[in-house]
Amino acid sequence: MRTDTAQIVRLEDYRPGDFLIDRVELDVRLHPTATRITAILALRPNPEGRADAPLRLDGDELKLKALAIDGRALPAGEFEASPQELVIAQPPRRPFTLTIETEIDPTSNTKLMGLYRSSGNYCTQCEAEGFRRITYFLDRPDVMAVYTTRIEAGRDEAPVLLGNGNLVESGDVDGTGRHFAVWHDPHPKPSYLFALVGGRLGKIAKPFTTMSGREVELAVYVEPGKENRADYALDALERSMRWDERVFDREYDLDVFNIVAVSDFNMGAMENKGLNIFNDKYVLASPEMATDADYANIEAIIAHEYFHNWSGNRVTCRDWFQLCLKEGLTVFRDQEFSSDERSRPVHRIAEVKTLRARQFVEDAGPLAHPVRPAQYREINNFYTATVYEKGAEIVRMLKTIIGDEDFRRGMDLYFERCDGTAATVEDFLRAFADVTGRDLSHFARWYVQSGTPRVTVRGAYDEGAKTYRLDFEQVTPPTPGQPVKEPMAIPVVLGLVARDGRPLQATGERVSRHGVFMLDKTTDSLTFEDVATPPVPSVFRGFSAPVKTSLDLSNEELLVLLRHDTDAFNRWEASQTVAMRLLVSLSKGDPILDEDMLGLSSALNSFISNDAMRDPAFAALVLTLPSEADIAQEIGRDIDPDAIHHARIEMRRRIGQACRGNLQELYTGLADTGAYSPDAASAGRRALRNVTLDLLAGADPDLGERTAREQFESASNMTDRLASLNVLMTLPGDAREHAIDTFEERYRDEPLVLDKWFTLQAAIPEDATLKRVRRLMSHPGFSISNPNRVRSLVGSFAMLNQMQFNRADGSGYDFLAEIVLRVDELNPQLAARLLTAFGTWRMMEKMRRSHAKNALLRIAGKPNLSRDVSDIAQRSLEEQQV
Repeated sequence: MRTDTAQIVRLEDYRPGDFLIDRVELDVRLHPTATRITAILALRPNPEGRADAPLRLDGDELKLKALAIDGRALPAGEFEASPQELVIAQPPRRPFTLTIETEIDPTSNTKLMGLYRSSGNYCTQCEAEGFRRITYFLDRPDVMAVYTTRIEAGRDEAPVLLGNGNLVESGDVDGTGRHFAVWHDPHPKPSYLFALVGGRLGKIAKPFTTMSGREVELAVYVEPGKENRADYALDALERSMRWDERVFDREYDLDVFNIVAVSDFNMGAMENKGLNIFNDKYVLASPEMATDADYANIEAIIAHEYFHNWSGNRVTCRDWFQLCLKEGLTVFRDQEFSSDERSRPVHRIAEVKTLRARQFVEDAGPLAHPVRPAQYREINNFYTATVYEKGAEIVRMLKTIIGDEDFRRGMDLYFERCDGTAATVEDFLRAFADVTGRDLSHFARWYVQSGTPRVTVRGAYDEGAKTYRLDFEQVTPPTPGQPVKEPMAIPVVLGLVARDGRPLQATGERVSRHGVFMLDKTTDSLTFEDVATPPVPSVFRGFSAPVKTSLDLSNEELLVLLRHDTDAFNRWEASQTVAMRLLVSLSKGDPILDEDMLGLSSALNSFISNDAMRDPAFAALVLTLPSEADIAQEIGRDIDPDAIHHARIEMRRRIGQACRGNLQELYTGLADTGAYSPDAASAGRRALRNVTLDLLAGADPDLGERTAREQFESASNMTDRLASLNVLMTLPGDAREHAIDTFEERYRDEPLVLDKWFTLQAAIPEDATLKRVRRLMSHPGFSISNPNRVRSLVGSFAMLNQMQFNRADGSGYDFLAEIVLRVDELNPQLAARLLTAFGTWRMMEKMRRSHAKNALLRIAGKPNLSRDVSDIAQRSLEEQQV
């Protein structure tokens, strides 16, 4: 399972390790530049390993200070040590203890992997292969041990010392000004779940009583002075724990659960056992500093990391190819939690928007890979939307196919069988096969076959026989390394809608008791009997499978679904499909029929009058046009981002003008009058009001500027203030620049709020934006070494500003290449994430493709590239074997 720059790691080559580690005792003496770690490992030969194998321990930039077996110091001739590896050729062939002393420099660790310092605090990030940057180790997820960690530091520098598990001892180190804390985690875990934190931190806490009556302390640690911004995170944690007990019967298993917020972090958060470490943007919130979306993200990510305690920690991964086993399942669990806490239809639409914007694009580009990859060069590059979001969709499909009751029985069996083990996708599926008696081997293709299936649906009504037939055809396009695709097992949740809105009773003998039709062949048909009138089919209700759908429906028929479908997702989907058809035509310069534009405008006007206030959050989604990235994805090839941008501007203008009266009335009626609350209903009202503001600005820029400026100046919360500023970003002039300056002056000392300011400016769709972004990189609030700052400015420019990143002269590509190479020297993981913005380069028109390819070649040709960036660059440039 070792990796190096040139090696490809393959799932088919997996074999158990030659040694196991039962216990780990760590003594970590924190120091800014010379932290000493003494690790005592209780090792034994693995009965499933090779009897004569050497002991090979992983390292990464380590400095070995001492080494002993069973207390005997090893002379130089008995081992080989480099910063990357420690090899003992003739280890004992019995249980033994290995004592390793290493020294590391946390301050210079800009990779933010292993043990590093963030704003003066010590913290760790060990997933996927960070523990090897702390001590030499069998750094693979199927090596599970019980950890005891002693942490020592200067009391003034680090008064708070936290580790995995429960605190068992603490005190002063006599006469030194230092103190220590000993933490013990009784649950065996892989090294990637190890964590420690030391520093100056404020704390809020509350007691929690589990379902069996055990007392647990819940605590959130933050930068001193920001404790009042952690209340929502603590509340979200408590609600998550209650939900997991109620819905999955999962109870927490330690005496404490600690969350720590840090400002320098490569990821969103990390589920280390009992000690979750978070990017502070997903912990800190107040009405003045955070938007409704921030609150929702905090709730979801707190839940996600807590749910990992069972789907990730108690049951972990046998190897990194099984990453979707914990991430896809846990994303599904956090999605279900958020759906229960908020509006299920609205949350489902948001999930699908994310999937299409991130994962569908990934599936269509050079970085496409299966949910469970067959190989990798650098595992850090497989923390992708495919693993997370598509992985969650597979779990959701499984639940859709077998039903709620059997799904719960399967989950119970999975946890029971696999608790305390390192499991595989096969273990997961076997639990559901055993409780249902189903053969899930066909369904398992979702884990091994990449690409997004495309399903064509055609309907035919027989008036004489009163039957309605649906014909289905599925095709999955070739993807890199997989030119030939097998048909997938696709659950289609469907129904029929009468054109006048009346209930339409119909039966199809091949629809299961759960309302599911299984499309598991290339082509298939389904016939409904006793259909009184020609219906409109409503297919893939609730987005029952992660597929692209081509419907043989007119715009008029789609708008029937918007008006009358009982499935909220398909109501939204219908409006988006009609809008997308018109946007694609405008982008290509094709004429659009006045009746089609009038039909959509009339349907939206009717929707605003009759339905908008029933569920404002849903209405906001219906009234939001597809994004420029969505349109590009729909077109698929020879994309001209400038044409797409202007088409969307034109469509926004026409919709805004056609619905102006209703929109103005809605905007006025939704004015906030009470104190801010982040609850779903209040957030939905704000979302709808701000969408109407955007459409009004599209219809009448002068009105939009006046209204947005007034909202910006009077807003009582960050959601409304930022929304008005976002509208002003589309309106060049003094009002916009004044608002930008005012916002900066107000929040110049709040890094997380400045991130929003950076993002807004990076997304301005104007030729001068690239110069603006370069200028902002010299802003005192920007730091090239802080992932949040880089993502907010450079990442937003590359990911959000389709027109300016994909500039016809290639300067957007050149800029990103320059920054990727610069960041790679500091933080390869961050650089590789930025580089994925090139994922759609092959979809561009010829001139842009040429510029993008040259930028990628420039990156790939740089000597001494990190493995992270080299991997993404190579895969982006490889000719697709299709």
